[in-house]
Amino acid sequence: MKTIITGYIFLFTLFSFSQTQEVLPIDQSFKQFISCRDFTLSTNGKEAYFTIQNLNESKAAIVKAENINNTWRNFEIVSFSGKHRDIEPFLSPNNLRLYFSSNRPKNKNGKEDDYDIWYVERKTINSKWSQPINLGTPVNTKHNEFYPSLSKKHNIYYTSDQNNKTSKDDILFAEWNGSNYEQPKVLNENINGKGYEFNAFIDPDENFLLYTIYKAKDGIGSGDLYISIKDEKGYFQKRKNLGNLINSERMDYCPFYDEKTNTLYFTSKRDNTKLKKTDSLSEFNTITNGYMNGQSRIYKVKIDLNNQ
Repeated sequence: MKTIITGYIFLFTLFSFSQTQEVLPIDQSFKQFISCRDFTLSTNGKEAYFTIQNLNESKAAIVKAENINNTWRNFEIVSFSGKHRDIEPFLSPNNLRLYFSSNRPKNKNGKEDDYDIWYVERKTINSKWSQPINLGTPVNTKHNEFYPSLSKKHNIYYTSDQNNKTSKDDILFAEWNGSNYEQPKVLNENINGKGYEFNAFIDPDENFLLYTIYKAKDGIGSGDLYISIKDEKGYFQKRKNLGNLINSERMDYCPFYDEKTNTLYFTSKRDNTKLKKTDSLSEFNTITNGYMNGQSRIYKVKIDLNNQ
């Protein structure tokens, strides 16, 4: 643990990213979607899930994609999604459960409700997904629960607006005791403040937490990605901004880290069109229809968060 912590301090003290560490589109095939977000990846790297939505975000569904010869293909809405607003999928470390947030009814005859955390499960990675199952209390409440992320210990980290009298969105944690979840806890002031903290990704070994803060005092854009690292005693330390080589002046959110390839995937509304002069309608359309055009899209960047 000492080696890992030392590495992180080096990373954020010097910001020593090499020139090869450039934020790139995840894949040009994702440009077919007007708006997408919330990427999660299987441990073998061959299966991904993410959210597609319309521009005003009133309609959303979860999509599966397959990686074949390093190209994402075979996009399809998963069997259980498409009717209600299903968002923010997360594959469990064993790939046999897919967690997500949804406003779907809690009973067959009910109406769409607040957002709860749900999951589907399968016996093997080649099996079909089950029908959605509500995670239940004490994680789900009468308030909204978003963006689930689970560690190898089955502990869950997620976003909630239940403390809106003292803050906005916060990151919460619930420990798995082997049979059910203990009462959730709000992470301390090293993570949460009085504003919006959301979209937390927990490292499978729970060594670090990646998440977004909206309009932070030391922020670069409307929403920035931050990291908090655990110390030797197991406490999350003061959050650090990932810097302007990753964060933009627009919203950067929904992180997912693949430690096998040292790749950070995240959603961004970054825009590189405004400074480009256009002399014709066709040129204007080419520029504004590019990947980095201000719409919500998924990006990737190589960064080693374990052995800096």
